[in-house]
Amino acid sequence: MIVCHCNVLKRNQIEEAIVDLLDADPWRLIVPVQVYHAMNKRGRCCGCFPDVVDLIIETTAAYHQQNATPEPEIVSLIERVRAHVKVRVPDAAKPAAA
Repeated sequence: MIVCHCNVLKRNQIEEAIVDLLDADPWRLIVPVQVYHAMNKRGRCCGCFPDVVDLIIETTAAYHQQNATPEPEIVSLIERVRAHVKVRVPDAAKPAAA
């Protein structure tokens, strides 16, 4: 089924691009522009973007069901953000508590 008529992109092509993005980082937030960029395409009229968002949701859910990550290996998003902030802002640079 053709999802994007401007670029003549089929559903399976878009799903493959989404899976490739998830293989690179399973917990990333994927938006249509990333999917198109991965396929070396760009949105033209962007009328298909709502359908691409639906495909992203469906494909991501299926991906995580198929590749169920064991509970101990799941890293909390909050922990990832805190680790990133600690790298960017060392404790010495933080203002002293009043």
